[in-house]
Parts: sequence; C-alpha cells; structure tokens
Amino acid sequence: MRYEQIIKGGIMRFTKMHGAGNDYVYVNGFEETLPSDVPELACRISDRRFGVGGDGLILILPSARADARMQMFNADGSEAEMCGNGIRCVAKYVYDHGIARRPELQIETKAGVLSVSVSVTRGVVDKVRVDMGPPILAAERIPTTLPGDPVVNAELTVSGRRFAVTSVSMGNPHCVIFVAQASDELVLGFGPQIETDPHFPARVNVEFVEVLGGGEVRQRTWERGSGETWACGTGASAVCVAGVLTGRTGRRIVNHLRGGDLELHWDETDNHVYMTGPAAEVFSGQWPE
Repeated sequence: MRYEQIIKGGIMRFTKMHGAGNDYVYVNGFEETLPSDVPELACRISDRRFGVGGDGLILILPSARADARMQMFNADGSEAEMCGNGIRCVAKYVYDHGIARRPELQIETKAGVLSVSVSVTRGVVDKVRVDMGPPILAAERIPTTLPGDPVVNAELTVSGRRFAVTSVSMGNPHCVIFVAQASDELVLGFGPQIETDPHFPARVNVEFVEVLGGGEVRQRTWERGSGETWACGTGASAVCVAGVLTGRTGRRIVNHLRGGDLELHWDETDNHVYMTGPAAEVFSGQWPE
C-alpha cells in the first residue's frame, strides 16, 4: 500500500502516547490517509511549541507478515530503524484499538519482525514485554569505525575529552558510556557531538550511564535526531549488553530513566535481549492538513 495522497482541506486523526516518558505522535495508517511528505509532517507535528509535541512520529501500518508495521520518524524528520519504547506503544494501540486482540503480537520494524507480549489490566494494555532480538556487536554492522570487534571500552576523543565507549546495535546504533554522573555537561554538551562524530557514519544514539549496583543503573540518552529523550528502549537494551561486556552489571538489570523504569534481561540461552516496560495513551486529536 502506498501513502502518497495529500489531504486537502481535511483532517488526520492522531494519538499521543508514551513509554516511560519517551513520547511520540502515533497515526493509524489502517484508517488515516497520510500526506506525501511524511518527514516534513514529522517535523511539524513533533514541534513542542507549534505542533502536537513529541520525540517524533510513529506510523502504525498494515503488514504482510505481522499484525502491524511500525514506521518511525525522529523529530528532525529522519527515519529510524527501531524504537523500543515506541514498539511497546504500537503493541498497546494494536491491542486496545482492536487491530489484533491477542496476548502475543508480531510487529514489523525496519530492524525485522519482533515478538511482543502484552499485559492487560481492566481490558487495556499497561505493560509490554518485547523480544528485542540478539544484539549486533560486529563493528561494521553497527556501524562504527572504532577499533574492536566487539567495540568494548574503545577510546573516543571529542573536543579534547576522552571517553571509553562500548558500541552496540539493537537494530539502531548506540554508543554506551559509563560515567560517575550523567550530568547536563555530558548529555547536552557532548551528546550532540558524539551523535555526529565521524566514527559513526549513520550517526549514533548516546547513553550516559551511572552504575548503581550489579543489577541497577541510571541512564540518560541523547537520541539521534531528537535530542535528549526521557527514555530510550533500544538504548536501555544496549546498556544491558554493554554492562555485561564491560563486567559492570549482570544480565538482568533495572534501568532508571528520566521517565520511568525498564526491566532488561540479556538471556544467555538464546542471546536475545528482553525489555519490559509501560505503555500509556495520553490523548487523541485531529491534525489539519
């Protein structure tokens, strides 16, 4: 199905949702007609002063091989491969709005088809467990030109400051940096510089992580194309993997993000990362075209 028609004098319905504070505008492509320039729509609708406001735009579309297909655009209009918090909200929408009312769902993403399990309270989904699949550790597939395969505690110098970084892809690229304190100086100052560093040819999401114990961390994320977000599910999954690779954490962790907590488990039996966290619907509205 192609979505190339422009709405003239009409409206497009949307739903605002968030997963642990990582908020997106969601549009049901099973029912709504989308404009031809979706990246431009993503920029306008994500604007927190002149639009609906959010970390980006996520389309819920028909799929030939899953219950639904998720297409994600960052707030700057760039398309991303995956969003861990986003896929939980897609699963909630698919279940709550009757697209597919099953406890186990399949959602297609640019990173592949992922399996999700929904937890239902009083007829609506409030928590979702996602099989994020195996982490990608090969440098060329992340992609990054930093040394190592896997890239663990590799040295990266940015504006004269040295960082020890561990790079992981969970369908999208991540740069995990363990720090004593995830300060504004690091997140807001160095985050955007690392995002566009030449060692990451597709740009990169950057996680600054405080280790609170073997099973507990605190994370702040500078997200590629969106700036700092209050949660990042793929980033939290990458942090779980990086914690094990660097010997800082166990395979099961609770990750405290600015918008809430996520539970992560890197299963050594199947090499998959499992992420469990909340999904919430905030409001619905109409966007004029």
